[in-house]
Amino acid sequence: MQADLVNAASSGAPTFIARPSDPRLAHWLKGYPPSVFSEPLYQSIELMERYSIDLAIDLLSRLDVTDQLGEWRSANELCHVLSFRPGFSFALAWILERLVETGCVEASANGNTRSYHLRRSPWQPELERLRAVGLSIDPANAASLDLLDHAASLYPAVASGEQSGDHSLFGPQGIPLWLKYFHNDNITYAVNNWVSAILAADRLSARPRLRILELGAGAGSASETLLRWFDQCGLLPQIERYVITEPNAFFRRRAQRDLTKQYPDLPLEWAALDLNLPWDTQGVDRGEFDLVYAVNVLHVSKNLLFGLNQARSTLTGDGWLVIGECLRPYVNQPIYPELMFQILESFTEVQTDPEIRPNPGFLTADHWRHAFARAGFERAEVAPDIDSIREIYPHFFTGAICGQNRATTNDVR
Repeated sequence: MQADLVNAASSGAPTFIARPSDPRLAHWLKGYPPSVFSEPLYQSIELMERYSIDLAIDLLSRLDVTDQLGEWRSANELCHVLSFRPGFSFALAWILERLVETGCVEASANGNTRSYHLRRSPWQPELERLRAVGLSIDPANAASLDLLDHAASLYPAVASGEQSGDHSLFGPQGIPLWLKYFHNDNITYAVNNWVSAILAADRLSARPRLRILELGAGAGSASETLLRWFDQCGLLPQIERYVITEPNAFFRRRAQRDLTKQYPDLPLEWAALDLNLPWDTQGVDRGEFDLVYAVNVLHVSKNLLFGLNQARSTLTGDGWLVIGECLRPYVNQPIYPELMFQILESFTEVQTDPEIRPNPGFLTADHWRHAFARAGFERAEVAPDIDSIREIYPHFFTGAICGQNRATTNDVR
């Protein structure tokens, strides 16, 4: 895809073609139901990648960045010149890296600082045409496209400091968009739920009883998929306790309403939990759970090792932490979901670490493996095999990470 973008950059927008997936992927995904990694999913991801690039081109103009790229400038320097708030530099760097992929912008590294220079004018964005293609692939792609559009519309006000990303994206206009985006009808998001549920069931299938703690459940799409898969695997009768936590009261009530209706006989409990405060002071007992489960949650922990250690402290001696995460295939690779999240203060204002969290937001499989090891987990594994898959398909962003509690200390190291 990148070669196509570079070749077309000087002559106009490249035509988006939804090509079939690489047949070699089947080998690495053979353990999953065929419906999880479908052709429409693959084509939708490719469409979202291209759509986010055209949005980045549009934002470069709307933010008046293009005129400042006649000389080499870093994202921090551009924020200073354009009077953007300093915290916007992370999002601005992402926009510029998307343009690097097109060949319209050139990047140069000096230590840890990347600077950018305009090589040629970008093509005119074709958002309307791309949207039509996305909806023809799957009408449910409207959920991701609408949220991408809404997030992009907020960038100028967030950059200038006129609005807060968190307040704007989770305001009255944003909430309905998030509910549709996180829904299991949205295949580009639901795949995260399926990969995580399948790994959790595999790790816990032999247990005579299951006590589960779920973190950051949102409106319950991950919970719904976990229960659906456990039902197919015959594991529902083993569930002795399932505590579903979500700090947002609106999302929590919605999940409680829907899941209680679907599973009236299951021992479901509901609570709010702040990942960044000691969990045992919030009613979560130590050594209580066989599974701590979270989908697209732990990457927003302010202190990642603190969050992982808190999770381990709540597990039984041989309990499992299973998390689903949007994974960055390669270090510094920009990926389309970031456009929706990177103007959120809760996404970017975190403690970084050169080994396990060199940047806010989404991490690589290696970062997660190192983080699990540092937190004292054993048998850490990432599924599917992202390291092999990325050599075939570099836009594979979905993975689940698991680790088993074997150690006895809970100190952050």
